[in-house]
Amino acid sequence: MNQSSPHNFPESDLVLDILETKLATVYFYKNIVVFEAKEGATISYETSLPMLLKGLQIMKNRPLVYIANRVHSYSVNPTDFKYLEAVPTIKGFAFVNYTEETRVNSKYEGTFFKKPFQSFDTLEEAYRWTQSLLQLAKK
Repeated sequence: MNQSSPHNFPESDLVLDILETKLATVYFYKNIVVFEAKEGATISYETSLPMLLKGLQIMKNRPLVYIANRVHSYSVNPTDFKYLEAVPTIKGFAFVNYTEETRVNSKYEGTFFKKPFQSFDTLEEAYRWTQSLLQLAKK
C-alpha cells in the first residue's frame, strides 16, 4: 500500500496498511500502530481480537508503539489491556486526548500498564515520544 501519512508524520513514515472495521480504523506504519475508534464503539478483548490478530500479521516481529488517537468518544475495558501487554513486540502505549474527560480516563487506564505509557494532547507529541521509545528498544 505505502501511502503518505494522514496523521502528518514525516514522509519517511508511510502507511503500510489500513484496517477498517465497524469499531475502528487502524493505521499501520513501520513501527507505529495508530488506533482510532469509531464514535460510541465499545472496545474489549472480544470485540478487538480480530483487529489484534490482523495487526500482528501486518507488523510481523517489528517492535512497535501503539497510539490510541482518541478523536471520538468510545468505551474501553481497561482490564483487557493485559492482552496488549502480553504482546512482546509492543514496546509502549500512547494516548492522544482531545478533551478533559479522556485525559482523566487515560490517567486511570495508565494504571493498568506495566510497559511505558504516556498521555499527550497532540498526535505530534505522541509521535516524538514513540520515536524516542523505539530508539531505546533498539539498545
